[in-house]
Amino acid sequence: MSVHQSNRISDEVIREVLQAIEQLRFGSVEITVHDNRVTQIERREKVRFGQAAEQATQKLKPGALNIPTAKAAANH
Repeated sequence: MSVHQSNRISDEVIREVLQAIEQLRFGSVEITVHDNRVTQIERREKVRFGQAAEQATQKLKPGALNIPTAKAAANH
């Protein structure tokens, strides 16, 4: 097996990362890697209240995050 094939990110990992991003309004997604393999995906979500939340929500537009599908991401 070539080095390129052994380091390929699985479709399952790509789907999980994309799902974590798509479900997040405010926050971060952290990907932990050990020995060239994704071992953990952590999603931290921020909850905003009051006027700051309203202003931030107004800036968000549906489809503004041009996130590729898992298949498209795997081809890169």
